[in-house]
Amino acid sequence: MKNLVLLGGGYGNMRVMQRLLPSALPEEYTITLIDRIPFQGLKTEYYALAAGTESDKDIRLEFPKDQRLNQTFGEITAIDLDQQIVSVGDSQVDYDELIIGLGCEDKYHNVPGADVYTYSIQTITQARKTYQAIADLPAGSTVGIVGAGLSGIELASELRESRADLKIKLFDRGERILPAFPEKLSKYVKKWFDKHQVEVIPKSNIVKVEPGKLYNNDDTHDVDICVWTAGIQPVEIVRSLPVEFGEGSRVRVNQYHQIPTHPNVYVVGDCALLPHAPSAQLAEVQAEQIVDILKLQWAGQPLPDKMPDLKLQGFIGSLGDKEGFAYLMDRTVTGRIARIMKSGVLWLYKYHNG
Repeated sequence: MKNLVLLGGGYGNMRVMQRLLPSALPEEYTITLIDRIPFQGLKTEYYALAAGTESDKDIRLEFPKDQRLNQTFGEITAIDLDQQIVSVGDSQVDYDELIIGLGCEDKYHNVPGADVYTYSIQTITQARKTYQAIADLPAGSTVGIVGAGLSGIELASELRESRADLKIKLFDRGERILPAFPEKLSKYVKKWFDKHQVEVIPKSNIVKVEPGKLYNNDDTHDVDICVWTAGIQPVEIVRSLPVEFGEGSRVRVNQYHQIPTHPNVYVVGDCALLPHAPSAQLAEVQAEQIVDILKLQWAGQPLPDKMPDLKLQGFIGSLGDKEGFAYLMDRTVTGRIARIMKSGVLWLYKYHNG
């Protein structure tokens, strides 16, 4: 039997399994999924877990069940591209094709103390720890959130609804929130924060983190807890691979999403260098193309001269339970409609994945 090995059970590899099982996988193949936890954590919702507005069971899905799907749970300790072996603790798994979808971790930009004195929402385990730390705060405490991208915005807004008794400071590196998108969207989000007493600090540059203190440019801010949402990078085991990397330490892949020196190895999601910012939507669109390539190769057919562009619909963000914002098909949507749209996307994902 041949073995297609999937590293990581995130959005990309979930789509791969959805497309191949139960009937599109060749008879001589099995799939082996390797992950540290026995379910998919819905990473786009980790901010809600950390804020305490969603429970653990509401943001996870069971992996597919199929007689040709083997599941191995544990920490991946080595990936040998030449020998085609993945090590999980003391055990080893051989592969014929490999899809690396191990996701990302926080990038601290060499800020002293950031990796020691801040909390994270990059994994479900880290989001649980962040929730517990916030839940234990007494009334009147201050939470600092470094980074006003989508994760930072959603965490700040959800936390405001969860803990009205806390002070929240959101440190934004830009002059305005979400500067890459229309000013209308930025103003809407800023207005929501002003109305709900979330302090947004623009032009921030965190230079040091200490217990209870954030150093922003020449200012010092007292905080009881700091959550870091100011950048990501591929997980360390991917960054240590003997391959070529590009911006953000992401793996350079060819148009077929393969590592050029090892064309039987694909990289999906946050670890891949692509012409779009990492997102769950991007991982799923990329996974669709990877499955198409695999099917062609398994059938002995030639690959296309040029792959279609990866087309994304846009993004949707929430501002608490009742409002949201979106940028879809070059149009800005704000308010209740955007929030309903985000809830609908989440419902559809859960429905289509069991």
